[in-house]
Amino acid sequence: MREPPDFMQIRDDGGPAVLSVSALARSVRDLLEHRFPLAWVAGEISNFTLARSGHLYFSLKDDAAQVRCVMFRHRAQHLDFAPREGLQVEVRATVTLYEPRGDFQLNVEFMRPGGLGALYEAFLRLKERLAREGLFDERAKRPPPAFPKAIGVVTSPQAAALRDVLTTLARRNPAIPVVIYPAQVQGPLAPPELVAALEAAATRREVDVILLVRGGGSIEDLWAFNDERVARAIRASPIPVVVGVGHETDFTIADFAADRRAPTPTAAAELASPSRDELAARVASLAARLARRTARDLETRMQLLDHLSRRLVHPGRRLEAQRRLVASLERRLAHATAGLVERQRWRLAHLVERSRGRLPHVDALAARSADLAARAARAWEAFGRARAARVDAAARALAHLGPEAVLERGYAIVRDAAGRIVRDAAPLAPGDALEIAFARGTAEATVVATRE
Repeated sequence: MREPPDFMQIRDDGGPAVLSVSALARSVRDLLEHRFPLAWVAGEISNFTLARSGHLYFSLKDDAAQVRCVMFRHRAQHLDFAPREGLQVEVRATVTLYEPRGDFQLNVEFMRPGGLGALYEAFLRLKERLAREGLFDERAKRPPPAFPKAIGVVTSPQAAALRDVLTTLARRNPAIPVVIYPAQVQGPLAPPELVAALEAAATRREVDVILLVRGGGSIEDLWAFNDERVARAIRASPIPVVVGVGHETDFTIADFAADRRAPTPTAAAELASPSRDELAARVASLAARLARRTARDLETRMQLLDHLSRRLVHPGRRLEAQRRLVASLERRLAHATAGLVERQRWRLAHLVERSRGRLPHVDALAARSADLAARAARAWEAFGRARAARVDAAARALAHLGPEAVLERGYAIVRDAAGRIVRDAAPLAPGDALEIAFARGTAEATVVATRE
């Protein structure tokens, strides 16, 4: 026994339940949508209506049947052609039921002119074959020059794309010359003429980049750019080729073979030509950056010079410090000598006192002791004077050997640009800056030549 459909209910007495019209329509719609989730349907447009809402209502028919169709505005606005009465089309749609009227209809998601399916399949087969050959390898593609000396344009002289390209190039950089290589861009003669134009540009080598451009159109209009001969000519060109064909959503075999693909002819012109205004702005920006960098470096060098000048000590100040050190040592020596004499005197007096109780001739020994003490005092004073004389001699020798004395005899101190004292002429080279310190004042000098 067959199972009843899911939408049917069984009555208590075993018979089927009675359905409402809306329940039946809803169930049939669910069955249709599950049975035909998405399908391509070909036919002729009839009863075409464009509603104020932007939705498209029409019928698709052939010799034996017809079906109602609807294409809502959010999908219809992406069509690249205008549907009309009697046009053969192919639609991708879901099968459904319009419940309020019980009409069987198609909800169209995408529409294209009839016969494009075979062309698109041929496009995909050629694209896959050329990709396997490596014709679209990104590593073999060359970037267009940043500053071309001349730009070539391959297109039809009557094409609107040529006017757009010339207008864009004149606006961005009118100083760049443009060479036009005329060729048909539509029809059976277009592929060989495009190949000949590319070969002429490659032979003449008078431009640095080639723009292969054409305005928008149907897939049949753009089919010349899906020709294998054109793709191979693009890759064989020794000059980088920028392709700008159709609109942003149009893709051709030439786009994949090109060194660069632009969405439109105008975009191709912008990609190949540097903007004079942008270059001027960039130069101004770089000049400002250079000025700021130069000023910053100058300020840094001035701060470094101030820091080094604070660390630089004049030879006179060093000699004064040595003098103060010698005077301090002299005072310490005199103080130490006096202390030593005083300690020896007290020791001698102590010995005298001890000896008085042991020696029988106290007066004589006392006189001798006094004489020895006086001699010792004189000896220590002589010793102190000798030491002081040695210190004075050392100070005079130090002053004699000091830089100031040397400078006073006519010598000079030579320093290089880093402040180091120059003792050998070998490391110097002509043009090196030097600073020469004399007994009074300094002078700046430049090395003219060196001799061993």
